[in-house]
This record gives sequence, structure tokens and C-alpha cells, in this order.
Amino acid sequence: MTAHKVGYFVGSLASQSINRKLAKALTLLAPSQLEMSEIPFKNLPLYSYDYDDDFPPVAREFKQAIDAVDALLFVTPEYNRSIPGGLKNAIDWASRPYGQNSFTRKPSAIIGTSPGAIGTAIAQQNLRSVLAFCNSPQMNAIEAYIQFTPNLITDAGEVTNKGTEDFLRGFIGEFATFITRVRAALPRDE
Repeated sequence: MTAHKVGYFVGSLASQSINRKLAKALTLLAPSQLEMSEIPFKNLPLYSYDYDDDFPPVAREFKQAIDAVDALLFVTPEYNRSIPGGLKNAIDWASRPYGQNSFTRKPSAIIGTSPGAIGTAIAQQNLRSVLAFCNSPQMNAIEAYIQFTPNLITDAGEVTNKGTEDFLRGFIGEFATFITRVRAALPRDE
């Protein structure tokens, strides 16, 4: 089976984020053909088109990290019924300057967790809209809104609930299948 490099974004900048725990769990549950690596974005300045002629080094490195992977996984909380500002800023950097959108034809999936009963459903809806505009094919076969309860996922990424573990294993497995399908459909010169 073909190996795929997957870059993942943790939407929260907090070091103890429950979404960071979820990302860790997904890296542990991922099938062996997925090589998972985080693409950090917390050091990016606020985007402005004034930078388009000469991106700062941190933004160039950020775009290079996206270009180096085959697919993207977004693991995000919901802030005020939308995506966190830091994540939106990162997306703005990656999609610019005009004509150099790093998301074009890059398969993506979205998941998130929250203590609330609807998980991160509204943030994910907002993010889907943004990624659709950025021309990123999105996995829609499994929607994943995880209600986080105390100790659901340990700091080491161990999922303590068997049903949740099985669901997450199925989600990341389906993402591997989706990546293979999308990449096979891309023109050969990609």
C-alpha cells in the first residue's frame, strides 16, 4: 500500500489542548501507510497582503511544510461558534499570494473535540466552507464531532473508551482510503 505524508494542524494554540490530545491519539491509531507530522503555525504574524511580495521566513517555512505533505488533517476546537483565529490566520497565509494556494487539490479531513454535546460541529462547518473555497478536496464519508469527557484521552494519546477508540481508528482509516482515491485521480504531473 502506498505511504502518504499527512500534515496535521491543531487549531488550538494551548499546550494542554484537548484537541492536541485528540491529534496525538489519531497519530497513534493511524494505519501504517500514514506518516503523520504536525504543521505548527503559532509563530506566524497576522496575515496582510503587504507580505505577498516577500513572505517572512516563518511563513515560507510554513508553506514549504504544507507543500511537503500529501494530505492535511485539521484537528480543531470551536471558538465562539467558529474556527480559532490562529487557524484562520494560518489558512490565509497558506492560500496566498494569489496563484500560490497551498491547499489546491490537497486532500483534507476535519475532526475536533469539545466538552459540549455537539462537539465542534459549527466550527467544522465553517472550516469546510473555507477549505472548499481553497480548492481542497474534503473527506465527507465520516463526520466526527467528539464530546470530550474527563480522561477520554490521556496526555500520551491513549483513548480510554473502546467505542471512541474504534470510531477514531475508523475515521483515520477512512482518511487513508480517501487520500489514496484523491491522489490517484490527480493528473500525473502533480
